[in-house]
Parts: sequence; C-alpha cells; structure tokens
Amino acid sequence: MDGPDEVEPPRFLIITGLLSERACAEGEGLVPICSGADTEGLRAALERTQGFALAGVVSFGIAGGLDPALRPGDVVIGASVVAENKRYETSAELSSILSEGLGASGGKIVSGVIAGVEAPVLDPKAKAALRKRTGAAVVDMETHIAAEFAERRRLPLAVVRVVNDPAARALPPLATSAVTPDGGVDFRAVFRDLAREPRQIGDLILAGLDFRKSSATLGRCGRLLGPLLSLGLSEL
Repeated sequence: MDGPDEVEPPRFLIITGLLSERACAEGEGLVPICSGADTEGLRAALERTQGFALAGVVSFGIAGGLDPALRPGDVVIGASVVAENKRYETSAELSSILSEGLGASGGKIVSGVIAGVEAPVLDPKAKAALRKRTGAAVVDMETHIAAEFAERRRLPLAVVRVVNDPAARALPPLATSAVTPDGGVDFRAVFRDLAREPRQIGDLILAGLDFRKSSATLGRCGRLLGPLLSLGLSEL
C-alpha cells in the first residue's frame, strides 16, 4: 500500500535583482527569484508563487549606499523598509539570527532602514536627498516589493543588502541600462554606451571595483543564508 503523500516543507522566497545575486542564493530550502531590475515584472513573478509553501521572504543582493559611513562590502540587515509614504517592519527574529550569523563570518554588519524605489538612484545629490527624506542606510529596487508581498501573504520579512556604490559615488547610467530583463548584463549595450559617451569610463571602472567588493561579500553571505534561515524556522 502506498504511504501518504509527502508534504513539501516550507521554503524561503529569496528576492534578488541580478542573476549574479540569484546565483549566491541557491540552496536547500531557498526559492530565488530574479527581477532583472523590472519592478512590475517582479510583482507579476511573485503572483505566480501562490502555490508555494513559504516560510518567509528575504530581499537579498547589493544596494546603493545612502549613509556616508558605509563602504562597499558592508552588510545592512533591514530593520524596516520605507517606500513613498509607507513603512514595513521586518522580522526581529530572522533579522537577529542573520545579523549574528553573518557577523560571525567577519566584515561590517549594521542594522538600518532600507529605501525601496521604482527607478535607479544614481548620483550623490539624489542619494543625499533620499537619505534626508527617509533616514535610510541603503536603497534598492526590490526590497519594497518584497515587503508588499510579505505583508499581503502575512509572511515574515528579512533583508540582507550589501553596499555596492557608496553614498558619494555616482553610478554611470550604463550601469543600470545594460541590465537585461532576466537580470544579466548586456555587454554590447555597455560598449555602445561607452562609444557614445566615453566620459563614463572613469565612473565605470570605479563601479567595477565597488562591485567586486560587494560581490565577494554577497557570496559569503549567500553560503550562510540557507543554514541561518533554517535555524530561523524554529524561532518563527
């Protein structure tokens, strides 16, 4: 006689913006989704997870620095999320486990507010204005959508974001315009933009150095993400 159907254990939904971020967040108990810097596409993808047994939602990836004290590679654990005029709270239990676990692996770990936006924030003046308005430590284009989804599904939310470009650094426009719909990078678009505006090359080199630092930290965090979230299940 056949035994009862096995019930799939709940998994954590990991929301990222780039394929390189998603690659850092693959493991047992994790369901990574990549937005490709397409906010509406991300919302549509989240609607297709209705049949998933989910334990919680984690926004994971790199972010733009707003707090001048933060440097590339620093890790921000979200204390709350702010978008326009709404604020979302994160899970204190998950945030504590992630902060302690990731902190034990080395590097700077801070707790801070995460700002969510629908369009990239590229220059220092815009970053400073957003910092003044929200008090946020970093900004990205996925976390507020993750927060919306978690609130709607009544799921615990956590945020792990690694500072990529510091507050005083301007990102060249091609750094975001070259992101493909699936979260990859269109290198032909990069070369086309450089040919049209070669002045961007200096900022692009600095952006590449920042990205190397943030990616190394993100990879380290990703290797610990599954085990730490599994530990967090017992706290929820």
